[in-house]
Order: sequence, then structure tokens, then C-alpha cells
Amino acid sequence: MAVNQSVTILLVEDDPGHARLIEKNLRRAGVSNKIIHLDDGQKAIDFLFHSGDYADDPHPAPFLVLLDLNLPILDGNQVLQRIKADERTKRIPVVMLTTTDTPHEIARCYELGCNVYVTKPVEYDQFCEAIRNLGLMLSIVKIPEEQ
Repeated sequence: MAVNQSVTILLVEDDPGHARLIEKNLRRAGVSNKIIHLDDGQKAIDFLFHSGDYADDPHPAPFLVLLDLNLPILDGNQVLQRIKADERTKRIPVVMLTTTDTPHEIARCYELGCNVYVTKPVEYDQFCEAIRNLGLMLSIVKIPEEQ
């Protein structure tokens, strides 16, 4: 995020290998923000809305969410819909980061309010390069202040 913004990145990714590669390549791109990794959609909702296991967790805001589509319990579309439907979270930027590249899914995510849709390449080197490029983009993005 812009140099003067302290933004926590919430990475919601159920594949531990992908999560490690995403964080590693964001770091290589110079992203030094705190990254919190959660592995299912329900945990993401509980975290963002201070409920469930996170009811007493005074975690920092604002956030940027990197969200996979194919998640256990609640999928990425359900999480995105909940984030964008609530006054408290609707301004949180959400980057869909998924292997799904069907036009229907891309359109659906934008209709639900995602800010950016990035397809994770299957090939390792291309995957790493895509995440580094995302990190470079994130380094200049401005995030709305918490209201």
C-alpha cells in the first residue's frame, strides 16, 4: 500500500502451498505490510466482523483482502457478498485471487463488488511473477481510512 499507510492484508486461501507462495512473492515485490492468513471463508467473516473465535480479538484496520474463490465452509463469493453488503466493511478493497478464469465467475465477482480479479496461473514461474506484479500494484494503491 502507499508508503504512509499501515494496512493489514487479510489473505484468505485454503491451499497452504499457495498461501506461502503468495506471501513470499508479495515480500519479494517489496510489500512489507502485516499479512494474516486464514484458510476458510467462515474464519474470514468471523475475523472481519469480530465474531466466533475472533469475538475478543482487537485486530487492526483498515484491511485489504486477498480472497480465493474456492474455499471451504463459505466460498469466496459468499465472503465477498457479506463484506460488500455490510456498512462496516463495504469499503474494504477485495482482490479476488483464484485459479478460476471463467467469464461467468469473473463477471459475478465484479457484480458482487470485488475491486480486482486476478487469475493465479497454474505454472509455477508464471504464478510467482503474477503475485510479484500484484505486489507492485499494491505498493501504490490507496486504501480508504476506517470510518
